[in-house]
Amino acid sequence: MDEGLIKIRHARSKKDFPFLKLEEDEYVEFSFKRAKICLVLMMSAFAAGLVAVLIGFLVVMFNQGILDEMGRNFLNIILTTLAAATILAAIIALRVFRGNRIIITNKHVVQFTMISPVVNSMNMIDLPSIEDASFRQGGLIQKLLHYGTFRLSTVGDETTYTFPYSDITPGELRAVSKLITDAKKKQKQGSDDK
Repeated sequence: MDEGLIKIRHARSKKDFPFLKLEEDEYVEFSFKRAKICLVLMMSAFAAGLVAVLIGFLVVMFNQGILDEMGRNFLNIILTTLAAATILAAIIALRVFRGNRIIITNKHVVQFTMISPVVNSMNMIDLPSIEDASFRQGGLIQKLLHYGTFRLSTVGDETTYTFPYSDITPGELRAVSKLITDAKKKQKQGSDDK
């Protein structure tokens, strides 16, 4: 690849991914996030929670004759707390959704995994260390909704890095496999030249 193009792609990658520590001639090839169906399911659960709280408020409002003022106030406090908890859960779920990704550069694979805002990890693998890249869909629902598990297996200690709920296309998987193969060839050429 042309040296000028590498510098342009490197500068663009540094701008788009400022949290990555890229080497001088390194640039981002792919960035994969969780499948959009995860976001849809989370927002559906959030909407259902808010609807349930709203129904609770309506029940309290229409049954004012049955409840005394203290009972209404107590139920309103509980429902307000539930509404706040639902909104907080949605914000945390959105943060966790955005915090899970795999970034593939021309030299490395970086996996960011977030389980909660305080529990997260980052794994970095050199491209030539990857033995196999695969994508698996387990069942009819995953096929219909176009998501599955993206896996990278390493050479040697045979560690497998998985990225569930991914919507990688077959074309992207082929491109990643080609990138890995090219990195292995380049490493082999570098060792043969020495």
